[in-house]
Amino acid sequence: MSLPYGLRLLCLCCASFFMIHLALAVAARLSAGTAVRMAERLKPSSAARLLFAVRMLPWTLTLFAVLAFCIPSYLWLEPEATGEKVGFVCFLTALLGAAIWALAIVRVVSAVRGTARYLHRCERHGEKITMPGETGPALLLKDRSPVLAVAGVVHPRLVISRRVMRGLTTEQIDAALSHERAHRSSGDNLKRFLMLLAPDVLPFMRGFVTLERSWAKAIEWAADDQASAGDPRRALSLADALVRVARMGNKPQLSYLTSSLMADDHDLSERVDRLLRPQPIPDKPAKELIPLVSGAAALMAASLMIVTLWPASLSMVHQALEQLIH
Repeated sequence: MSLPYGLRLLCLCCASFFMIHLALAVAARLSAGTAVRMAERLKPSSAARLLFAVRMLPWTLTLFAVLAFCIPSYLWLEPEATGEKVGFVCFLTALLGAAIWALAIVRVVSAVRGTARYLHRCERHGEKITMPGETGPALLLKDRSPVLAVAGVVHPRLVISRRVMRGLTTEQIDAALSHERAHRSSGDNLKRFLMLLAPDVLPFMRGFVTLERSWAKAIEWAADDQASAGDPRRALSLADALVRVARMGNKPQLSYLTSSLMADDHDLSERVDRLLRPQPIPDKPAKELIPLVSGAAALMAASLMIVTLWPASLSMVHQALEQLIH
């Protein structure tokens, strides 16, 4: 198949992304069990950062490789011929690369539209109220479902149902609101957005379910810890709030870009147990996180230095691309 200059570049970018991402994603998938076990030895906030970094690393490094090497080498060394044939392997891998990107974009668009529609319904059928500690108005719903969540990515809105307001004491509401503020200050909805945007290993194959579930569990524990702030009375109030909201039943269907007080009732007993009987967990973020983050940063910096100080390195990349395209 013969393609013009621009389409060949697009084809090479998609093919290169798929092949590099596949290798890195498989490596991350194989190390997921080790990362989860490592996270269990950290406090929840550090565990969440570690798991998020492992999840995002294949996508980040692959995107960097394509932008820093593949595109510059092609634009610099590839002549603008009228057309050149693209081999079957290159075309197939390019289709797979385009497919994983298309599916990721569809997921993101669906989640953003679902969240926007949900907030629009809340604004239409609810009322704006002022909550203690909130800089902006919260949305009070008449819905019988027990809702207490922050929804949205750029400007997360606090949403609470009248049933929750009436069913909890002042201390319990204060602890629950602190839990939601912890999600907002940590940018958990933005991280959910980025994980949706990160492509899969293969089309229609979610290869990082273990990492994502462990991360979701860690952020709930981290928000619980930040809300209780080491105070046994606040921890008791939050635990009581969790149990009371769980007993209200009628769990609402919320968007993925929403952080709720009761994100997953399967973890309820463990969360309550942690709040009532907190166990000190040794936190060693320097030993666990620094090698991962500094290693990725050093790799990117070294790659940029190689391109800057040794431009001929791009010709090696171009030769590899030539082998791929034919």
